[in-house]
Amino acid sequence: MENREQARDKTLITDPKKINAAHENVQLIEWEDFDNELARLWSLTSALKEANEKKQSLQEKLQSLIQVKNESLNKLNELEEMRERLEARKVVMANMSTHCKVATEDAKKQEEMLSTEVRSLLVAGTSLSVARNQGLSPSCSPTSLYLLLDKANRLLTEERGCVKLKNVQRKLRARQQYMISQVSLLCPVKILVGPAQEQELESYSSSSRLGNPSASKPVNQGSLAILGLNLTLLPFTKMSFFTDKKEVQRSATALGFVAHAVSLIASYLQVPLRYPLRLGGSRSYINDHASSIDPASSDLSLDTTLSANVKLAEFPLFLEGQDTTRAAYAVFLLNKDIEQLLNFIGVKSLGPRHVLANLKELLRSVQSSEYIDT
Repeated sequence: MENREQARDKTLITDPKKINAAHENVQLIEWEDFDNELARLWSLTSALKEANEKKQSLQEKLQSLIQVKNESLNKLNELEEMRERLEARKVVMANMSTHCKVATEDAKKQEEMLSTEVRSLLVAGTSLSVARNQGLSPSCSPTSLYLLLDKANRLLTEERGCVKLKNVQRKLRARQQYMISQVSLLCPVKILVGPAQEQELESYSSSSRLGNPSASKPVNQGSLAILGLNLTLLPFTKMSFFTDKKEVQRSATALGFVAHAVSLIASYLQVPLRYPLRLGGSRSYINDHASSIDPASSDLSLDTTLSANVKLAEFPLFLEGQDTTRAAYAVFLLNKDIEQLLNFIGVKSLGPRHVLANLKELLRSVQSSEYIDT
């Protein structure tokens, strides 16, 4: 390296052209101005250094701004893509909403058509029944009777007549069966096998729509439980100071569950209960319409007398703070409601003192395949 520098110095010194150029660019400075010129050069050097530092700082800031700008552009591009996807999804949702509205309108139209056809079928059936009852009475001519019978028979035998009505009835019973199966899941009636074991109550193989023969005996009422709660009827018939209060509370809670299940089943089967229920959990009540005619009101009309003297008696489905006779009668009325539902589907009751067994038989009968085929 030193040899190269020495060679370069020798070249600079010995080259005439470069010596002349150097002489031309040389500026002579007087000795008195040397300090000033040196200070000026020093200040210029400092200014140049500061300018370079500012240039470097500005270059770094500009680089960071460029990077931020690039990131911002990338975000804007991603946001634009997301907006495009959102608009596409909005279009899809609008199309789905349109299809849904069209399907809903079609379903409503079909429902209205079916309702009209069912009404016409019912009217035709009523007319047919009236015509058959009238026979060849003087008030009905043979020609009009023949036309009426022919119209009713055509409505019953056509494709959209009796067959469609039967299909609708099957669908209705299937829906009722599904809803009552949900009630069975909410309020299961089981037989307690052990202190910590439960087993589903076996269906009565000998029970049918003709009733229970003498050979089949219902399961012991004390072994049945609803949601794990036994229904003991002994406190309702014999209440004393030594009666277990917890047992009384458990029985009241179990009766509340039974009343709730019976109310739901009656609403799904569209059966108005003979003895209406007022639900309140373990403080539920059952109503009995007791009619009594006051002799003093014999001068009034019959309709006014009956409407004025029909009283609604309420009986508690619990014992705490109540008369045992009224509570026992309330349980009796509740069992009568279950018997009403059993008779509605064509099944006989298992007995007047088997509330849970009757409820279990009701749930089993509705969930059987025979219920839909009736």
